[in-house]
Amino acid sequence: MLPRADKGPKAGPPLPHPLDRPGGWFAALMGNCFPLARVEHLRLGQVHLTVRTVKGEDVTMLAVQDRAAGTTTAEPAGAVPQAPELPRVTDATKVAPRDARALSKLFLTRLAELEEGTAEYQYARNTLIEMNLSLVRFAAARFRGRQDLGHAEDIIQVGTIGLIKAIDRFDLSREVEFSTFAVPYIVGEIKRFFRDSTWAVHVPRRVQELRVELSRAGEQLAADLGREPTVAELAARLKIGEDEVVDAIAASNGYTAGSLDGTGDGSGAAGESRAIADVMGDDDPAMELVENLNALAPLLHELDDRRRRIIEMRFVQEMTQAQIGAELGISQMHVSRLLSRTLDQLRKGMLDQ
Repeated sequence: MLPRADKGPKAGPPLPHPLDRPGGWFAALMGNCFPLARVEHLRLGQVHLTVRTVKGEDVTMLAVQDRAAGTTTAEPAGAVPQAPELPRVTDATKVAPRDARALSKLFLTRLAELEEGTAEYQYARNTLIEMNLSLVRFAAARFRGRQDLGHAEDIIQVGTIGLIKAIDRFDLSREVEFSTFAVPYIVGEIKRFFRDSTWAVHVPRRVQELRVELSRAGEQLAADLGREPTVAELAARLKIGEDEVVDAIAASNGYTAGSLDGTGDGSGAAGESRAIADVMGDDDPAMELVENLNALAPLLHELDDRRRRIIEMRFVQEMTQAQIGAELGISQMHVSRLLSRTLDQLRKGMLDQ
């Protein structure tokens, strides 16, 4: 129970939680410190998240209430150097889209400060993915008319890949909504999926539809006859000309890709068949690395010694940010900021070339 201004307790309904209503005594108290413009509340189980806009900037307040003990603790997330722990979200897929937008900003901010590979980093990243799956479903709905090219579940999985790329590449300094940034990545990934699983050559719509009918008729006739049907039998079943059947069979080659496990025209030394994959060359990752290093060489020379050393320790020696900080005598957070600025400078230089 919160303290009252008058003397002694009075009978009546219990006071609401101070963070459960805008303009309560907590807001009045904070008003003595900052000019308070806007208050937003989120509840996730026993975790209360309050975002307050102060002088145009969001100050996040975390309040964790122990329902059994009736006690409440609160601290301003932006008012102390030590960043607060992230709220524990039991089932992120059930967070409403409106709440997900506010929480995503908090989680993305914290994700940029955390070191990759830590448990807290993985929790923040996985929660962001689950909270924003509604964006994937929204983008996938635009392709309802093309789901004959793939199951709805496949499209959702492909769109999720785009969502993950958006989370990994999101830049807080751009000051754009995450949803605005993520949707083009999701849609682009889905379009790429359709492009890779569609017709390789232009085929008339009627022939495309006939290919599906031909496949069904072929399966039925094969089951009835105990063998593969002939062109004449397929034409009779579909009540079309044999020429149309031949055209539909030929058109299928423009849709179905050959398997790498299939055999090619050549054969081995002993006359045995060889799979196509056995005679195909692999991409050499070292060649791409050489090309990237050649392009980066003049840009790396423009960096000062400390930044060049940080790049070497992070990407050549594969040291963690904490290890780099210990080596240079600076904090992990300082290493993160220097690394981020340096990579931005190198990216900009690569784009300008």
